Amino acid sequence: MTTETHQEPYVLRSDSQGIATLTLNRPQQFNSLSSAMIAALQGELDAIAADPVLRVVVIAGAGKAFCAGHDLKEMRANHSKAFMQALFTQCGKMMMTLTQMPQPVIARIHGIATAAGCQLVSMCDLAVAADVSRFATSGINVGLFCATPGVGLSRNLGRKQALEMLLTGDFIDAPTALQQGLVNRVVPSSDLDAEVNKLAQSILAKSSLAIGMGKQMFYKQLEMGLDAAYQYASEVMACNMMSEDAGEGIDAFIGKRKAEWKGR
Repeated sequence: MTTETHQEPYVLRSDSQGIATLTLNRPQQFNSLSSAMIAALQGELDAIAADPVLRVVVIAGAGKAFCAGHDLKEMRANHSKAFMQALFTQCGKMMMTLTQMPQPVIARIHGIATAAGCQLVSMCDLAVAADVSRFATSGINVGLFCATPGVGLSRNLGRKQALEMLLTGDFIDAPTALQQGLVNRVVPSSDLDAEVNKLAQSILAKSSLAIGMGKQMFYKQLEMGLDAAYQYASEVMACNMMSEDAGEGIDAFIGKRKAEWKGR
């Protein structure tokens, strides 16, 4: 297995007022997800997930691209099934962490997001894209069906829209990504940071306990049948109603004042 030499941190982290921003930092490689990059991202996500002070995560990319997917040079240099299995398992764990951590994760997309980079967008809870951004699951163009990116893509787009991307490898533009459900908002590049912050601030104004419970519930119920989903959601909502934050929020609403969240 080759060892990558990289003097700068693979992921840059900046925390400010409850928001942790993680910037993929391999700009010369279009922020491709090498094993080392995935490990660095996993480490930061694990640390943030355990920190109650941090309420929102933003994932961004340095340089021209958001993320160009897996590092094909690394994959060719380590051409064994064992390496491939380990890499895709490692990447899958990191992608699952995005949905399992209590904080909402927002993708900030300023350029292309291809293959596993498109997967990364799909696995973030929310996504804001610059109008110049483009998206593709382009593995098929080099003889590789984007199977793992297809997991996230098929849970965001309609079946036929997802399959068209997976089977053709063609790019879609940001307005199309918005229309098909891959991203939440599309804005001019000059407004990207402001729009991401606007979305983050809306989340920060809410109860962290309710947000964390709600995010966990949302993803878990998606995998259930309708009846089981309602039973589970009812239990979560009953528990949420018994929380100090729900009592405070309802009392504040009735009293026409601003709620003071306790996180309990």
